[in-house]
Amino acid sequence: MSLAAIERKIIALEGEMLAAVTREDFETAARLRDEITALKGGAVRQPPPGEMGLGTQVPVVEPPKGWKRPKKPDLMTNVKPRKR
Repeated sequence: MSLAAIERKIIALEGEMLAAVTREDFETAARLRDEITALKGGAVRQPPPGEMGLGTQVPVVEPPKGWKRPKKPDLMTNVKPRKR
């Protein structure tokens, strides 16, 4: 597709998006917005499964190298053992 054709397509999609908003069809408007963004070259990258945290938009953070999980406390006494 040539650059001029892409520009014409973007203008047409923006008109359709505006019409969808005026008739309160927001799902269609959002789809058109995403299509316009993709044509402009700013497509939203969908991360592969497992890259994102559950229910968030924040990537899962890797622990620092050499980090060890702390010992679990004794649930029967909830008291730290004394050092001798």
